[in-house]
Amino acid sequence: MPFLSAAQRKAGRELRSGTLVADSKQTLLCTYLSAVLLVGLVANSLFGWSWADPIAALVIAAVAVKESREAWRGDACCGPIPITNAAAETDACTCCNRPPSRGLSKRSTVSLKQ
Repeated sequence: MPFLSAAQRKAGRELRSGTLVADSKQTLLCTYLSAVLLVGLVANSLFGWSWADPIAALVIAAVAVKESREAWRGDACCGPIPITNAAAETDACTCCNRPPSRGLSKRSTVSLKQ
């Protein structure tokens, strides 16, 4: 899954799609949460550590609270990419660490408006 997340993030940056970049981050987060859950279950199963599963659940809850607070505040929000000639020429949008656009001409920008 980390490879899928990296591919999604790369495609999102190339396409200047905040939605795809955000989805790649969500995919990576789900991978980490699944790994934490698996470690807790394996530790409980192999070593009889009955406390490992609840600790894993607390880690998952902490991550969920952190993500919720960021979403509530709008810290991780990516706004829509403005489709204007000025925005295409200056690359003013820096949301989600987007690289500067490559090959976006005025002609393609104008056709996107319609």
